[in-house]
Amino acid sequence: MSWVNTSGIGSRDWTCGYFGKIVGGKMGYHREQLTGSTCFDRSKIYICPRCERPTAFIVSDDGGVEQVPGPMEGAAIQGLPETVSVLYDEIRKCVQAGAYTSAVLSSRKMLMHIAVDNGAEEGLTFARYVGWLNDAHYIPPNGTEWVDEVRKRSNEQNHEIVLASREDAMQLLDFIEMLLRFCYEFPSRVRRK
Repeated sequence: MSWVNTSGIGSRDWTCGYFGKIVGGKMGYHREQLTGSTCFDRSKIYICPRCERPTAFIVSDDGGVEQVPGPMEGAAIQGLPETVSVLYDEIRKCVQAGAYTSAVLSSRKMLMHIAVDNGAEEGLTFARYVGWLNDAHYIPPNGTEWVDEVRKRSNEQNHEIVLASREDAMQLLDFIEMLLRFCYEFPSRVRRK
């Protein structure tokens, strides 16, 4: 299948928000805006040459350009079990969509999943899962501060009328990414040798 009535709209490179690779394209759709007798392009929708999905570049009145969907934040991690992988992608998609409070709360849930997946019993409190991860040495040296940060920020989001910022979500996503590499990706690399 192909898109109908696309046209050449000028070359552009972007990171595809669907699969995270840099692509370049020139086919898609554009919107014209009339100003007096002048007609000029504003927003455009490019069709990814690899996955054939649309990416919009929306030009605001002040000249800024927003990409929708934007690039997915965080890196792909190898060796993750299915449930952990699904939750990690969910956190990444929340950040991508600007759902920062949801990303923060899911980061808390991720710590619980990592603990259970590595042998902690189900049904513990969040604090006990964090303690289990620490006691079982899944939290790297000097990482307890970060885990405490996840706890504090997610407690604020969970128990108070507070919204998370992009900065909050990105810091926690960075920590979760590092923890997943430490707990899953690096050990899976050793097993493959």
